[in-house]
Amino acid sequence: MSPLRPAEAIEQALGGLADKPHVAFTLSLLGRPGSAERIPTPAAVIDLAAFDRNVAKMAARARAAGLALRPHAKSHKCAALVRRQMEQGAVGICCAKLAEAEALAAEGIGHILVTSPIAGVTNAARAARLAADLPDFRIVVDHPDAAAELAAAATAPIQVVIDIDVGLGRTGCHDPEQAAAVARAVLAQPSLRLLGVQGYGGNWQHLEGANARASAVAAGMEKLTAAIDAIRTAGGTVDVVTGGGTGTFTADAAQGVLNEVQPGSYAFMDKEYRDALKADPDGAFEQAATVVTTVISANHPKWVTLDAGLKAFSTDGPMPQPLTPEFADCTYRFFGDEHGMIGRPAGHPVVRGERLALAPGHIDPTLDRYDLLHLVQDGVLVDVVRLEARGASQ
Repeated sequence: MSPLRPAEAIEQALGGLADKPHVAFTLSLLGRPGSAERIPTPAAVIDLAAFDRNVAKMAARARAAGLALRPHAKSHKCAALVRRQMEQGAVGICCAKLAEAEALAAEGIGHILVTSPIAGVTNAARAARLAADLPDFRIVVDHPDAAAELAAAATAPIQVVIDIDVGLGRTGCHDPEQAAAVARAVLAQPSLRLLGVQGYGGNWQHLEGANARASAVAAGMEKLTAAIDAIRTAGGTVDVVTGGGTGTFTADAAQGVLNEVQPGSYAFMDKEYRDALKADPDGAFEQAATVVTTVISANHPKWVTLDAGLKAFSTDGPMPQPLTPEFADCTYRFFGDEHGMIGRPAGHPVVRGERLALAPGHIDPTLDRYDLLHLVQDGVLVDVVRLEARGASQ
C-alpha cells in the first residue's frame, strides 16, 4: 500500500523531528507490508479507516439533525486530521487555547473558535492578530472587561461568542443578568461582532446512561435559553448557539437549542467514554486511536513489563484497556514513569518483544504526550503526522 504522501513531503513536514534516529527508521517503513508491527514503541497509532468512518458517521448525524459540526481539535491538535474532518463537512474547528489556534493557523487552518475565555492585554493582542489573519476566527468572552481588552487590541473586526455557564461552573456567565451585561459591553465596541453563545456541559459527557445525560442537558439548555433571551433583550444577535460533545450528541439534538456542536473524542474514543456510553448510540464509534507498546521483560512468573508507563498515557481517567485479543482479560497497571505491567494471560506464553495495543483511558491528554501520530491502514504505515499544537496550553 502506498503512503498517503511522498516520503520526502512527510520528512519535510516533520522538520527536525525527522532527524531523530527512531523517526528516521519509522519513515523507512512507510508503505511496507506489515510495517505497522515495526513502529518504535510506545507509539500513538491511528487506524485511518476507523478514524475516517468515525468522522463520516458524526458528520452524517449532524447533517441529519440540522446541526453544524465544529469538531474540537483539543482531542488531537493535528492539522492533518483537521483537514480530514473538514473534508467531511465540518464548518471549522474548536481550540481550547490561543496557542492551539496559533499552531493550527500556522498550518493553514482558517476557521477556528477558541472555546476558553482569555484574560489580559497580551492575550487580547494575540487574539486580535488571529482575527486579522484568519478568514473566520471566533473567541468566547464571559466578562465585560474581556470585551474591552479585545476591542482595544483589535486591528480588524473580532467575532465573539458569549460563554454561558450551563452547570459546570468552570467558565461562562453564571446567570442571565451577567450574560446581558457582557452583551451590552460587546455591543458598545464597534470593532467587536457578537455572533451568539456557547453552552458546554463538560461534566455531562461521561454520565452513565442516556437518560442521565438527557436530564442534565435539558436542565442546562434551560439556562442557556434564559441567557439567550436576556442577550436578545439587551439588543444582541444570537445566530450561533454552539456547544455539546461526544457523549451528549443525542440529547443535544433532541433539545433543539444548539445549532452547532463541538464533539471531539468521537473520532478516536477511549476507555472513559466506553465505560459511560456502553451501547448507547453516542458510543457507536470505533476505537481508532491506540497506544502500541512492547514487552521488554518477561522474566517474572506472574507478569510482564511493557515500555509504556506514566509518560505514555494520561493518568486522570481509567486505566488503559488492552485490545490485543490474547490480553483482553488482563489488567494493565502503571509500573513507573517509563514502564507498565500486565498480567500473563492464561494459555499464552508471552515472549520478550511481543507487542500490545491499548485503548487510552482518556484520549485528549494521552495524545498530547506524543510528537507524532502514526497513521496505519491494513497493517501498513501510510503516513506520519505531527501534533503541531502538542503542549500548546498557553
